[in-house]
Amino acid sequence: MKNTTQVQRKNKVDAGEIAGVGTEVSKVSVSVVAVFGVIVGLWSLASLVGGLVASGGPLALVGNWFKAVSGM
Repeated sequence: MKNTTQVQRKNKVDAGEIAGVGTEVSKVSVSVVAVFGVIVGLWSLASLVGGLVASGGPLALVGNWFKAVSGM
């Protein structure tokens, strides 16, 4: 009986540790995705500002964009 109790107790501890590791991996994964999302967002904002400066303003940017898309 004593041996059976020890085996059952060990199984419960192992299952809790596995769940804890899975939770931590999920937290790290969400954090990594969030960081990459912020990096992409900042890069797109910098590209937009660079395009505005290079074209001479927002209206010129829109006009140049339509010219580039239509091939004119």
